Amino acid sequence: MIIPPYLKAGDEVIIIASARKISSEELAPAIEKLNNAGLTVILGKHIFEIENQFAGTDQQRTHDLQWALDHPTAKAIVFARGGYGTVRLINSIDFSQFKKNPKWIVGYSDITVLHNAILNIGISTMHATMAFSFSKNEESTTSLINTLLGIHKCISCEASIYNKNGIANAEIVGGNLSILYSIAGTPYDIDTTNKILFIEDLDEYLYHIDRMMMQLKLSGKLSNLKGIIIGGMSDMRDNTIPFGKTAEEIISEAVKEYNYPVCFNFPAGHIEKNLAIVFGKTALLNVEANQSTLSYL
Repeated sequence: MIIPPYLKAGDEVIIIASARKISSEELAPAIEKLNNAGLTVILGKHIFEIENQFAGTDQQRTHDLQWALDHPTAKAIVFARGGYGTVRLINSIDFSQFKKNPKWIVGYSDITVLHNAILNIGISTMHATMAFSFSKNEESTTSLINTLLGIHKCISCEASIYNKNGIANAEIVGGNLSILYSIAGTPYDIDTTNKILFIEDLDEYLYHIDRMMMQLKLSGKLSNLKGIIIGGMSDMRDNTIPFGKTAEEIISEAVKEYNYPVCFNFPAGHIEKNLAIVFGKTALLNVEANQSTLSYL
């Protein structure tokens, strides 16, 4: 796996919007914080365009994404926000120049499509907060900037009754569970073999969490893991007739037969504290009775 170069003072960071629209006011804190970290911000040509919920047309967003991936000097691309839309662009993207000059891809949620497309060509990416959230949680923003600069701090979280203790040493892959489900069977499908899988989700019906976990299980993606990390499972919904289990119980049941560590309560995803995870980089997951830790090797 190729790890893109870490950044230093003066390096350029591109911000583009591949999905939902964003305003200049929403983007201002991210520009300020990146500048204060000594980084130079470049905006995509169409970043403030609007077409219904999208940041411009598919063609405009594709133009900005391709331009950013091909940029000869920028060292990172931080996405403005998620929502929905990146999957509409992915088949039009040419990664040939990016493979010659890789840079950090930074985002989560809808950006899961891009994470997996790039991991599948052998380049590491970063699951982290996005530009519109820079003013919402200082720890998340600091985690993103530090990771871009090559500062990897051990992440710890409280134990959960659903955890399974153990140690795993492997590359991390994953992202938003709904997006992983949506790209199953495509060229951008996730490879979980001998990996630590990270998943998180937001605003889903509980029965759909069960459906998506069953898809992962039936496709063999849960049986070949070294470990699994579960981030935020936020604002789950239910039907009039309750499904009868929480998201945590659904996931715990899906993986109970496997002999690898399971870590719940991880501070990443659609939650206030969304710390950076480096996909494709080898990490050590240690799930113990009192806490879980994740550190990079």
